[in-house]
Amino acid sequence: MSSSLRYEIGPIRPPNEAYSLLVRFTRNCPWNQCAFCHTYKGKRFEKRSLDEIKRDIDTIKAIYDDITALSWKAGDGGKITDRLIDAIFKDTTYNDCYRSVAVWMYFGGKNVFIQDANSLVMNTEAFTEGLTYLKKTFPGIERITSYARSKTIARRLTLEQLKKIKEAGLTRLHIGMETGYDFLLDYMKKGVTKEEHIIAGTRVKASGIELSEYILLGLGGEVWWREHAFETADALNKINPDFIRFRTLKVLKGIPLYERLEKGEFRLAREEQILHEEKLLIEHLEGITSFVKSDHILNLLEEVDGKLPEDKERMLSVIDAFLNLNEEQKLIYRFGRRAGVYRSINDLKDELTYYKIKKTIREMEEKEPGSVERTLSLLLENYI
Repeated sequence: MSSSLRYEIGPIRPPNEAYSLLVRFTRNCPWNQCAFCHTYKGKRFEKRSLDEIKRDIDTIKAIYDDITALSWKAGDGGKITDRLIDAIFKDTTYNDCYRSVAVWMYFGGKNVFIQDANSLVMNTEAFTEGLTYLKKTFPGIERITSYARSKTIARRLTLEQLKKIKEAGLTRLHIGMETGYDFLLDYMKKGVTKEEHIIAGTRVKASGIELSEYILLGLGGEVWWREHAFETADALNKINPDFIRFRTLKVLKGIPLYERLEKGEFRLAREEQILHEEKLLIEHLEGITSFVKSDHILNLLEEVDGKLPEDKERMLSVIDAFLNLNEEQKLIYRFGRRAGVYRSINDLKDELTYYKIKKTIREMEEKEPGSVERTLSLLLENYI
């Protein structure tokens, strides 16, 4: 057994792919100009060769076999038990690649996420051959997902090509729509139009591949939030994606949008304003059957989660419940949520926790006025 085996792992994946195997088909982002994104800044995009990809898959299989052998040796009969996982994570001779494969196996070894930001920019034949080799190597795989850009799908991929990609094993695409408002798409240098988002989304749906569209709450700031909500809802209504996933804007130093913020060209919306934007957007989602997900800690209200149209009013009631809190309750919930203590507005009913957070906030403000809001901002940065 050689615990020095390694394969490439890219920097990010969707939160719901936390227990998926990460297989890197491309490096970084071919566009890499979005004003709000920091992930790939300063990094060059590269298409990995099919030989490289296959070698990584072979390495993953060798690690998989090593871990299986370790399980048999430990008397676990090939099963990935808690005891085995603990042993691998505690033993410093096992690298991150081993740990990633072990976690994947522990959670069933069924799901794979293809990295990095826009795998479909690859030659379609090479991409499908990579998928085929992956499924041949691991026949138990049930779901394969990847990020993609609407521009690539709208301009480069036909419906027939997408169907071939689905046949090769790709089951879901994650697309960052961010907004359906053309002005904002241009202002944020997204490199795509609302119409291209709609063309790409409807084409993916027609191919039979599941579609997850990401919407960036707060992207309209204080000025354009209404247009952002209206136009995004309109685009989503025309696509009817399988999933609508909300994310909340957080502007980090060193990215183009931060410079605009410093110059006063862009004004951030406060969290309560962002909820008004989210409410307006959901109110205008009509005639679609998408699942709405708020599966990221950056979102203030995780409970805005459900199926359209049947859960629409319940999701709106969650937003109203927060907006109807008094100012003290709103601040305490925000602090508790960002500190990882609260996950539901109902958590405010825990009187002891409420008192502790209230006491902490009071002591922080007495010691250094304004420190609570600065702390909340720093907590958000830690989640990116």
